Amino acid sequence: MSLCMGCMQEIGNNKICPACGFNNSDKQSSPFLPYGTVLSNRYIIGAGIDTNGESTRYISFDKQTGDVVIVCEFLPIGLFSREEGTCEVKINYENRLSYNKLKDGFINYYRILSELRELSALMNIHNIFEENNTVYVVEENEDLIPFEEYVERSGGSLEWDIARPLFMPVISALEAMHKRGIGHYAIAPKNMYITSSGKIKISAFATENERKRGTALKSQLFSGAAAPEQYDNNFPLDDITDIYCFCATLFFALTGHLPKSAPERRKDSRLLMSTTTVKRLPPHVVSALANGLQVDRENRITDFDELRSQLSVAHTAKAIQDEISRTASMNIARGERSRKGKNGMSNTSILIIASAITVLVLGIAGVFWLMQNPLAGMFGSNTSGTETSTQSTEWTGATIPNYVGMKYDDVLKGSQADSTITVYRNYTDEYSDEFAEGTVMLQNPPAGSKITQEDSIVVSITVSKGSQMRELPKVEGLKLDEAASDIASQGLLATAEYQYSNTVAENRVIGYKNHQVGDTLEYGTNVTIIVSKGKEPKPTTNSN
Repeated sequence: MSLCMGCMQEIGNNKICPACGFNNSDKQSSPFLPYGTVLSNRYIIGAGIDTNGESTRYISFDKQTGDVVIVCEFLPIGLFSREEGTCEVKINYENRLSYNKLKDGFINYYRILSELRELSALMNIHNIFEENNTVYVVEENEDLIPFEEYVERSGGSLEWDIARPLFMPVISALEAMHKRGIGHYAIAPKNMYITSSGKIKISAFATENERKRGTALKSQLFSGAAAPEQYDNNFPLDDITDIYCFCATLFFALTGHLPKSAPERRKDSRLLMSTTTVKRLPPHVVSALANGLQVDRENRITDFDELRSQLSVAHTAKAIQDEISRTASMNIARGERSRKGKNGMSNTSILIIASAITVLVLGIAGVFWLMQNPLAGMFGSNTSGTETSTQSTEWTGATIPNYVGMKYDDVLKGSQADSTITVYRNYTDEYSDEFAEGTVMLQNPPAGSKITQEDSIVVSITVSKGSQMRELPKVEGLKLDEAASDIASQGLLATAEYQYSNTVAENRVIGYKNHQVGDTLEYGTNVTIIVSKGKEPKPTTNSN
């Protein structure tokens, strides 16, 4: 069985996968596992999916079950080395204690996650094992829609009645995690997906060390969703931190944009929400968002029960009102006429009306409180009625450089001199007619993105392999090594075949076999060049 390393579907003898277009003649660059690596005599490793400062995830195939799965490998940036084409992780002597401590924390984190499989918002963990001096976690692979794409398809934002059933299971998942002593700390639109059954799944799991500054790991924080304390040096994270991340993501779902980054909000804590959105959302939801996104931790919602309660207050009021109405209807049926007062109304009817007036007054008071309460100052005015995250002043802080168009070697040298940025080359290079071979063609985050944290951030780059179709150079009359070098510079391979020639000197190239100068061939194609053995010797005559 021959599998595509990009999607794990059978491809037979094809190099280019007909299903996903992946080029299976490529190699996976170091320090990632080579394509086709088999772990635990069971899992076939394919292309990398994503990476952070702590781990890397690969598309994989489970030989035992026949399922496509995700394998997550513990790979803490800067604490290990791995030679090209090998699997064993090597640890420097000075890093061994830190590496082993982080590895134990990684194992403990995923063991707890694996025990929470009944929670619908969490990815299922199938297996955890050690091999190659590191740790591997096998996750379930599902057909998922990125949450950002889902929101975009929904018109750019969600109504509260749609968002509520999606997000409530996330609260339950986070609550269960924190009761077991771990957190997520990276709830963000980029790390959420929608299943085919219409439920949310959260991803991007990592230990606390990866989600804050000041640890041995290169921290990965998501601007706009990360809480202010995550930017503080080695600040202890807790459920209050995850409440901020959750509320920021819910804010995105309801408005179409994230809050400003936490470092920016420390200077200006206002949230950008249009008047139209404020009117569209229930007042208690707006109030809950304001409470959950407080910059000062002491003013923030402190536990998940309180968060759930603040987001559900309207439903609770309605349930109480429905119960009063139901009970009143039963009492009326038993003998309303006998209990009518002088004004012709029953006591139950008076109770129903009084309850309705109370709920109405409380609702009006809630809106008035929201408008007059200091929380209202958290929301910026947007008279146009459209959502925007544009600031009134231009960002003057550090930004990510533009690497696109630069040679990869030059980017690598430059990044080594800049301690704030770690450049990671993508798992596979890509063809490009625009960018020359060996130059950067894509980067993420893009050039000009704000650098709002002082420790190292990871920039992922894609290097061009040049054009997929290459032109055969002129090689006639060249020495064999010269011709092979010219052909190799075009991304092609050369094989020599020798024959006699009365016109071309010995060890000089006569030409191509089955091809001509100027023919275009796919990158990596092997061509045969004919090399002269010199003049054919004349047959000897026997003179007797």
